[in-house]
Amino acid sequence: MEEMKIKTRVFGVDLALDFTTYAIVDIRGTVIAKDSFATTDYPDISHFVAVLYEKIVQMAEANGGLEKIRSVGISAPSANFKTGCIENASNLPWKGVVPLAAMLRDRLGLAVAVANDGHVTALGEHAFGSAHGMKDFIVMTFSQGGVGSCIFANGQPHLGADGFAGEIGHTCIVENGRQCGCGHKGCLETYVSILGIVQTARDLMAESGEPSLLRSVDGLNIRSLVLCCQKGDALALEAVRRTGVILGRALANYASMLNSEAIIITGDILQVRQWLMPMVRQTIEENVFHNLRGKVRLLSSILDDENRTLLGASALAWDVKEYSLFK
Repeated sequence: MEEMKIKTRVFGVDLALDFTTYAIVDIRGTVIAKDSFATTDYPDISHFVAVLYEKIVQMAEANGGLEKIRSVGISAPSANFKTGCIENASNLPWKGVVPLAAMLRDRLGLAVAVANDGHVTALGEHAFGSAHGMKDFIVMTFSQGGVGSCIFANGQPHLGADGFAGEIGHTCIVENGRQCGCGHKGCLETYVSILGIVQTARDLMAESGEPSLLRSVDGLNIRSLVLCCQKGDALALEAVRRTGVILGRALANYASMLNSEAIIITGDILQVRQWLMPMVRQTIEENVFHNLRGKVRLLSSILDDENRTLLGASALAWDVKEYSLFK
């Protein structure tokens, strides 16, 4: 009987709003090759898929051949693992339902899985990071304008009936609050994403005549906010404190409902962790179900920012049933 050859490489793809990064990753999580291109250069989805296909084939052929690749995993905004589609993404140029997994699979002849960044990040943390060895945990992802999460229950991601479980970023945290890209007002992500923290700093400057280093910053962003916090600026620190209170209340609700082993924080928000996390922890303790006080583990990701999503996308690639025209 002919021995079956086991493929030990997959492609991980991080489809972000500005750039799409793709990499060959082996079974141990080693990134063998990596490159990227501008997502915004391809407002037509068919053109984007054609370019992604070409880039993947070129990289594969330069690193042992496409026949050594088992599958492809893609992290994308508003992506649904159950359908393989990007569904009504508010920030991408492609509107409606985009069957991305099927489009790329038909070109490549390989299995393709697509999921949102929260799901993908949780898979990466489970396989290679802070959640390794855990069965019940929550991963929170914070980006420039968004907040996502994924719930792991009994060792598996809980996706819900339609694949949209874990959308805590679009739960209402402030009645008639800030306008969200989803169409609603007061969503959590409008307050605790990077754009949300910066907006809180701007609101504080508008509310108060208090002197602040923030007032002299041209083009306020998270980096300048961090610098002001490092210098002890009162308004900058208050912006982070308010963010910590809002995030802490949301996480206390999450913890009370799910009683997970840990909540793992990943992404850009960790730039302000030294000022943010003490307030988040305090607010969780003040608001969590009383039997869980002192038991909520709040962890930061141990994976590096550069490769976290790619590793998660590679873990996603192993989750899809193998299919290949190269057997």
